[in-house]
Amino acid sequence: MRRRDFITLLSGTAISWPLAARAQQHAKLPVVGFLSAASADLYVKFLGAFRRGLNEMGFVEGQNVVVEYRWANGHYDRLPDLAADLVRRQVTVMATSGTIAALTAKAATKTIPIVFTTGSDPVEVGLVASVGQPGGNVTGTTNLNMAVTSKRPELLHELLPKATAFALLVNPANAVVAEAETRAVQTAARTLGLQLHILQASTEAEIDSAVASLAQLRAGGLVISTGDAFFNSESAYLGAVTLRHAVPTIYHGRDFVAAGGLVGYGGSVVDSYHLAGIYAGRILTGEKPADLPVLQSTKVEMFINLKTAKAFGITIPLPLSGRADEVIE
Repeated sequence: MRRRDFITLLSGTAISWPLAARAQQHAKLPVVGFLSAASADLYVKFLGAFRRGLNEMGFVEGQNVVVEYRWANGHYDRLPDLAADLVRRQVTVMATSGTIAALTAKAATKTIPIVFTTGSDPVEVGLVASVGQPGGNVTGTTNLNMAVTSKRPELLHELLPKATAFALLVNPANAVVAEAETRAVQTAARTLGLQLHILQASTEAEIDSAVASLAQLRAGGLVISTGDAFFNSESAYLGAVTLRHAVPTIYHGRDFVAAGGLVGYGGSVVDSYHLAGIYAGRILTGEKPADLPVLQSTKVEMFINLKTAKAFGITIPLPLSGRADEVIE
């Protein structure tokens, strides 16, 4: 064997052995399967909060735990196959983002522990038997987005007291959430003496069309469904579209308001992901989901875009702006 060939052989061996060793070590690490109906690029801050929760339980992604991500990118029909893939890979625990992903994961496995994040009532939608004793292989965290659904039309009506009709935008692909929010907002609208139009959208083009239709419907303002993963991932787009069509709109979260939306009001989604990360870490240490009561993030946030309000000729009452976590000017 020539000297150059011998050196090449040694070099190849030196490279391949560490790679093989790392692969073997990687295979022994616990695996968290992360399932979401949204897209990765728009969930950066939520994933950061989830990883922070894992870190607090002693787990660092890439060091002593592996996270396998599965994103449906707004195509809810892909979720069953994505969930089935994580089950085939026998992940240690499955973390789900949003109600529809959680329900899909629950249908896919009765044995792999599942930690959900949702704004819905987990008992009402069938995720757990009870909040205090979830039972089975499913537990998780909730935020107050659905719980304060009826408050959003009230706040919008406070800003638009002369309006006689509002609209509600829901995603028909997420029927469980859409139906629950429709009931809540319809009840609030009747109490306020308002007519309510139900609009539907599952794509950016449909969002634009729905928002543009408000002028023809003579609806004074728009409430957007907050429990939908697709809408969450399109938060900035929703803010920009409602500004472009000059539609006073209430949704939730800072991204929506920073992009031009009028008011954001709801539970802290980031906080619920942090708590979910902690629960995933606890399960990795050996705790059972049946023994972990569903946690509720009690943090409620309000953001107001004062520049948008001025552009729409809306005066924000001082008591309301004083309650806001941030007023964007």
